[in-house]
Amino acid sequence: MQVTRGTYESEVKIFGSIDVQNKAKMLIDNLVTSSGQNHIRGGTEKGKTLDIIKTENNPKKPLINWASLRENQAKYESMKWAGLPPIEKNFYKESSRTASMSQEEVELWRKENNNITCDDLKEGEKRCIPNPVCKFEDVFEHYPDIMANIRKVGFQKPTPIQAWPIILQGIDLIGIAQTGTGKTLAYLMPGFIHLTSQPIICVYGGGDRKGQIDTVTKGVDIVLDEADRMLDMGFEPQIMKILIDVRPDRQTVMTSATWPDGVRRLAKSYLKNPMIVYVGTLDLAAVNTVQQKVIVIPEEEKRTFMHSFIKSMKPKDKVIIFVGKKLTGIALFHPRADDLASDFGIQGIPVQSLHGNREQCDREQALDDFKKGKVRILVATDLASRGLDVHDITHVFNFDFPRNIEEYVHRVGRTGRAGRTGQAVTLVTSNDWRFASELIDILERANQSHP
Repeated sequence: MQVTRGTYESEVKIFGSIDVQNKAKMLIDNLVTSSGQNHIRGGTEKGKTLDIIKTENNPKKPLINWASLRENQAKYESMKWAGLPPIEKNFYKESSRTASMSQEEVELWRKENNNITCDDLKEGEKRCIPNPVCKFEDVFEHYPDIMANIRKVGFQKPTPIQAWPIILQGIDLIGIAQTGTGKTLAYLMPGFIHLTSQPIICVYGGGDRKGQIDTVTKGVDIVLDEADRMLDMGFEPQIMKILIDVRPDRQTVMTSATWPDGVRRLAKSYLKNPMIVYVGTLDLAAVNTVQQKVIVIPEEEKRTFMHSFIKSMKPKDKVIIFVGKKLTGIALFHPRADDLASDFGIQGIPVQSLHGNREQCDREQALDDFKKGKVRILVATDLASRGLDVHDITHVFNFDFPRNIEEYVHRVGRTGRAGRTGQAVTLVTSNDWRFASELIDILERANQSHP
């Protein structure tokens, strides 16, 4: 079939056998009739021709005035958000001691404190990156409640990834640092100030999905969640999309121990002219306070090795056993975490499990039991690999190798936190060979031996 002329008038030539031409003509007849157009038919030697004459019943539709819509966009936006209270974002008051630091002092301090790098990712004219704070008083002296709690928990000095001068100015931030270097405090401390300084509705990841989406849709001031986990759940990006619509004046802070492509895409999508602070290097690296041990083992021997490891633990040791999400065979839909936890339960060993199929209240109870030492074994999926800060975890045991090398780094970082030491034991089978080269890089970067 060939259209040979016209926009409102067109000549359609139909080629092929008589049956094919008749079928095509019937389809075109039906199409033209359904659209309310008048038409005439004709024929040629090489093929039947349909001359379709412009419609008389359907007048030409008016064109959309895009220029007018763009001109009124600002007015529509201001009307849409008129009911929301404004967000105050700049709470930073630089101390005289911080302001007096020379450029040489700033560079030396950052180098000696885990080799910190700061940069402005805003296009065009760059902003002044604030000087680091050497003492808690330099940034929180005007907030006595925060200072009282800092002293109560015994913190001696700010952690390496302290980005408070940037966040407290209301600037979007990307913070990349090894696990246990204070990323959570980097956004929580300013978060506490926000909580007490303006009308708030606060939501956090892991709660009731529908309820929290409804809350965000109505208007929200603070959202807390794990950036990496947003890649997996689907729920958090939905929250973020609503948040972008509801709060165009938002401030977004993303912190992570790794900087893979997926997290970079999230940052580009959600952050506006951010600054970046990272400790050491953006290359993938595990925390250097953890001894990493890799065991090459057949799949069928993993349980025996695990039970032997548990028996060798000291009375005050505490371990997270990381497993894959699913079993195989007849128990396909049952998390492996529950299966291994049942094994321990049968032997009279106190244990808790943590995975996505458990209700939020059960997850919180499992974590509470683990933190308080009611159980010293937590069998978990990668739900526990990020954002979980239990100070006295002595061991991480990777029963199943994670789905990617970034997850390995996050798992290892559950121990050896805040200057403490820990040990990670990882079982590797022939099914995991595809991760070998990346794993070797991680081990060698941390001066660890490998099989």
